[in-house]
Amino acid sequence: MKRWGDVTQDTADHLSASSVLDHAEMAVVVTDRFSNLLYWNPFAEKLFGRPGVPGSRDQALSLGIMEKDHPLAIELAKHVLKGGVWEGTFDVRRGDGTIIYVRAQAVPLRHPSGSVTGIVITAREAMRSNEREKDRFGLLERIGERLAGSLYVEETLKRVADMLVPQFADHCFIELMEGQRLTRRISTHVQGWSPPPNTWAPLGAEIRYPVGHYAEIALRRQETILVEDFSQTNYPSPGEASTRLAAEIGMTSAIVAPLCVRGEVLGLMYLGLSNLTDRRSPHYDAFDRDFVGAIATRVALAVDNALLFEEERHTAESFQKYLLPPAPLPELDGLEIAVRYYPAAPLASHGQGIQTQVGGDWYDVIPLSAGRVGIVIGDVEGRGAKAAAVMGQLRAALRAFAQDDKPPAEILARLDEWTRIIATPERDDSGEDISVPPIVTCQYLVYDAWSRQLSFANAGHAPPLLLLNDGTCAELDIKEVGQPLGVRAKGVHADLVYKEETRKLPPGAALLLYTDGLVDRRPVRDADGRPPNDEETLALLAGKLIEVSDSSVERIADAATVAVPGEIDDDMAILVIRSAPDDLEVEERTFPAQPIMVGEARRMAAEAFTGWNVPEERAELACLLVSEVVTNVVLHAASASVPRRELVLDSAPMQFDETWDDLPGLENEAVNEKEFTLRLRRGGEAVWVEVFDQDLRLPRIRSAGENDEGGRGLYLVDQLAKRWGSRPTKEGKAVWFEIPTKSR
Repeated sequence: MKRWGDVTQDTADHLSASSVLDHAEMAVVVTDRFSNLLYWNPFAEKLFGRPGVPGSRDQALSLGIMEKDHPLAIELAKHVLKGGVWEGTFDVRRGDGTIIYVRAQAVPLRHPSGSVTGIVITAREAMRSNEREKDRFGLLERIGERLAGSLYVEETLKRVADMLVPQFADHCFIELMEGQRLTRRISTHVQGWSPPPNTWAPLGAEIRYPVGHYAEIALRRQETILVEDFSQTNYPSPGEASTRLAAEIGMTSAIVAPLCVRGEVLGLMYLGLSNLTDRRSPHYDAFDRDFVGAIATRVALAVDNALLFEEERHTAESFQKYLLPPAPLPELDGLEIAVRYYPAAPLASHGQGIQTQVGGDWYDVIPLSAGRVGIVIGDVEGRGAKAAAVMGQLRAALRAFAQDDKPPAEILARLDEWTRIIATPERDDSGEDISVPPIVTCQYLVYDAWSRQLSFANAGHAPPLLLLNDGTCAELDIKEVGQPLGVRAKGVHADLVYKEETRKLPPGAALLLYTDGLVDRRPVRDADGRPPNDEETLALLAGKLIEVSDSSVERIADAATVAVPGEIDDDMAILVIRSAPDDLEVEERTFPAQPIMVGEARRMAAEAFTGWNVPEERAELACLLVSEVVTNVVLHAASASVPRRELVLDSAPMQFDETWDDLPGLENEAVNEKEFTLRLRRGGEAVWVEVFDQDLRLPRIRSAGENDEGGRGLYLVDQLAKRWGSRPTKEGKAVWFEIPTKSR
């Protein structure tokens, strides 16, 4: 009698290792110590797709293990090569793009001498074997991990569908409640098939299941419903076309699970099997129902978190939207402008929980007197609602300060004081004030498109990039960079910290103002494995800008946004301005401050407006207001007292000599004749009039009495001009007004 297992030679020939492995319903893959593929059986090719050529340098990772699991695969290889055994679950993307869960075991391949020469991997599709109960907890954990990484509803739902089709279902529908409506948000099917039009409801459609339908029962009872075999059941039809399609593709089984969380039904998850795929079992069973119910619980939590986050994100973005200038920005003469703002990515991966995306970066473009423009870029340290609130206060304060038309350095000095005022009051144990002002970097510029003069002051902010027509790009030369707002030492006056500088902006030149979120990205390492330094980053940014130097400001802004590689790690503001290639029209003349010059000033204005083709009605109105402003200047110049100079002598008075009249400069001291300058500017839709004089007193509107002869000039200007105002200058003051060239 033969021993147990003894076989004939003929039988043994059919029991070779290759023959047995060829018939095994389990993937078998063998690699060497360097993860080069040496062997795989037919089932491995069926499970993974064709992994590679034995003996090639293809890595075991080419089995389709998804990138996020690569570190785990490397660790298990190290563990097995040391003689250990590993078992677990991988996410695998097959050659056709579908994602499946694979349960794998890895053991060492040993030489007869006992040394480990490679790895033997056995694998099967999870939940499709007799060990489903063993796989259940591992798969639920993996599904939970994938869902936990999603913060957006659409992304979460798509991940759910990718996990379930085709591994657990041929068809997956997910429908969410929107008010009282059930709306289809996901419709995913086995690859290569989609429902014909006018059969199953498309995405975005309202879904209404008839009473008694298994999906309606699941929604009403808030429990998972299993339809094990459609041929053995009879439910109300949701529609004739839907029923006909289900019969054509051979729907065999379905599970419908409600998405419930915190006692609220968020929607439904529908899984179905059909004859579109060849499965070992075309029907769901009670175990599948329980498992899908457990998945639905995790999906509901993920969807609820995503809905809450999207609601918070919408609130945060609305908050940010109304703190920044409304779009589109106003069109300004002699200046093209493009802006971009991108909120930071959520901080869920930083170990700080999910935080809102608002931050403290801001920009602004402020119309000033006579067509001049105030330009600002700033960044409040930190992120979140507090940084955004501080930013909103500073932006509002700066806009108010800018209307005084003070120099940029003085504006920053006032903003620095305001930064200290809004610091949150705090006291130590002894009652001493220990408030810490927010730290803010800011740059404020004033641009005059007619003279092309750019005046600016800097409070610790990164210099803008100047892009010239000759194809060069470099940082704007700033000699005086002051301290950030809020960090000035006590006892040091702000005027000593912030200095004003002036540059000429060449025709067609562009300035890129930005916050640090543009260049401080999550690092992308170079070939040497190190992140680029600041100089390399700026050089990369400048190079990308040069490539689009001839393009529009919108194109330049887009190019700057993507110039630096890496994920945005902080909110980011970009402001691009470009000067006009051609000079704008301007007329200027200085007159003696005499009453007879009022008519001359009006004549000059009339000739200029005629030459500029200003409509007659608008030109006459502007000339009238020129007369009123110039008259006001002449009257105040005549009534102003002439500063007297006293001559103090240590000896007896000298006799007057008539030849003294010939001494150079003495006649100017005696006469001290006052002057005013009339400047006219032509814009695209308005003309601006400025009158300069040496009087330091700023005008104000008076309430003229019934019988008063004067006091109504500025009142007329206030009523008839679109805007008007006055500002101090180094020599005195300027009074200006704006008249639209189009009729109201």
